[in-house]
Amino acid sequence: MTPAALDLPFQRQPGVLPMWRAPVEAWQWRAAPAQVLAAGGQLLTLWASERPAGYAIAAAYALPEGLVWLELALPGEAPCYPGLEAAFPAAARMQRAQADLLGVHADMADQRPWLSHGCWPAGHYPLRSSAAPVAPGPADDYPFVPVAGEGVHEIPVGPVHAGVIEPGHFRFAVVGEKVLRLEQRLGYTHRGIDRLLAGSEVQRGLRLAGRVAGDSTVAFAWAYCMALESAAGLAVAAPAEALRAVMLERERVANHLGDLGALANDAGFAFGLSQFMLLKEAWLRRNGELFGHRFAMDVLAPGGVARVPPPAAWPQLVQDCLQLERSVRELHAIYDGHAGLQDRLIATGRVAPALAARLGLCGLAGRASSQCRDLRCDLPWPPYAALAPRMACHRNGDVAARVTVRFEEIEESLRLIRLLCEQLGEQAPQPAASFTAPQQGQAIGWVEGWRGPVLVALELEGGRIARGHCHDPSWHNWPALEYAIHGNIVPDFPLINKSFNLCYAGVDL
Repeated sequence: MTPAALDLPFQRQPGVLPMWRAPVEAWQWRAAPAQVLAAGGQLLTLWASERPAGYAIAAAYALPEGLVWLELALPGEAPCYPGLEAAFPAAARMQRAQADLLGVHADMADQRPWLSHGCWPAGHYPLRSSAAPVAPGPADDYPFVPVAGEGVHEIPVGPVHAGVIEPGHFRFAVVGEKVLRLEQRLGYTHRGIDRLLAGSEVQRGLRLAGRVAGDSTVAFAWAYCMALESAAGLAVAAPAEALRAVMLERERVANHLGDLGALANDAGFAFGLSQFMLLKEAWLRRNGELFGHRFAMDVLAPGGVARVPPPAAWPQLVQDCLQLERSVRELHAIYDGHAGLQDRLIATGRVAPALAARLGLCGLAGRASSQCRDLRCDLPWPPYAALAPRMACHRNGDVAARVTVRFEEIEESLRLIRLLCEQLGEQAPQPAASFTAPQQGQAIGWVEGWRGPVLVALELEGGRIARGHCHDPSWHNWPALEYAIHGNIVPDFPLINKSFNLCYAGVDL
């Protein structure tokens, strides 16, 4: 069976998730967004590639049946394609990034640069095979959208921020303290990950994918391994899949604990910060003991896992979950009963469900605005298919709803970890054997990370990576943050921003 919403010559892709791929003509590419929306689907990501006879632009869509991957061939001279931003507003920044990197342009009104920042000259495209290293130039004068009117003034924030935080610029247009408009500019620390992936052997590629975003290292590593395993037709043993899920859920819990503490701090409730940071620290230390790294970096491997904890780990992890569950429930009751805290959270930074649907809000933030999508529940892959995960979904779309989703997801992740550890106590995984990449292949890995759906697309040639693309869900949610601040006061921005907790690095490839 192929996706009914799109009448295209699909080929089923191998792998643990239902995926289809199809080459398309320009008219089919142009018609696909409306058909995807009508079927209740979403754009996942968009990327461009160089080809012997020109270029190609690819888009991955999530449909109820699974993932569909469309590819449109483009000429070598003046490559241009129909833009997707009218149907999927988040596509605009992705399209601008591909124009900067490869010179492949969408026919859209906004042709401002997104990643270049004046760091390479006009006409230089770093992802082209012919591109040679160039000396960085002076920073460009970015044309922010002007806002005018009686009493309106602008507040520039960043790109350099206080504390340990990546750079990003926020341009507020305000009247008094009320925000009329926010415009972001990101991409200040372009790392060239796509370029580094090109030509890499697959183990180096895995290390790069696991470092796209440190707080999502397990999600990106799993998506990368899933893509490789799909291309190679390699099945992963059930115990290894279970251990991967344990690490993914531990990653989810760690980030939610940190966010709940930081949100309390931004609302002036220092007690919440201290309590949740203590819980997070103990959780990460256990990771370090069992996996050799606090964030579980480099533990996944193609075909399974590279490192297996000792047998005594499984009952210990179960006990950790039970203790943490009690502590989190107590803190949840304190949060809900604290009138001053709730006054700061309720109705602040609201993204209504209709707006969330229009903007394509996804992941945790989307589920707080009634966008009830979670890959673990919608298209469960092993081991989630046997666990029946429960989705946390709310409709208020404010900071309070995003806090509630975090509390509920912690509780569900702890339940899943306990079930998985019971399975691992009966049959523990073995370290993965050495992996030989296929000579040719194209595949996608798709995983529900803590922030939202993480995707890695790979093209293999000669057993190495010819093109790699890593996608973080923050691409979809950063634009929604610009709307969430409308009508709120400037001092509430740190609280609203933290309630999304989007990734700078994930959109700065």
